[in-house]
Amino acid sequence: MTFPGARPIHGDTVHISAGTTLLVFTGSITCQGVLEGGRSFVELTLSDADPEQRRLLERSTNYQWDLRRGDGILYSSPCLACTPPGGRATDHW
Repeated sequence: MTFPGARPIHGDTVHISAGTTLLVFTGSITCQGVLEGGRSFVELTLSDADPEQRRLLERSTNYQWDLRRGDGILYSSPCLACTPPGGRATDHW
């Protein structure tokens, strides 16, 4: 899928593939595209989760995610690379 745009997209589940691990977060989840300084990125706001899942995600070097509502996929990210805390994930493609 392409850049989702600046309007927030609200889902109830996100599936995150981090290496060989699939993490599933449920609850109120928001995806929003941000344009900043001529660059674009996507912010994914997760609901509270198991601390071990968050640690696993923080240790991952790359990931891909699908934002879902019910049985439908609202947004599917390209493969992304993680950056240090405070940085932004970047698209590999």
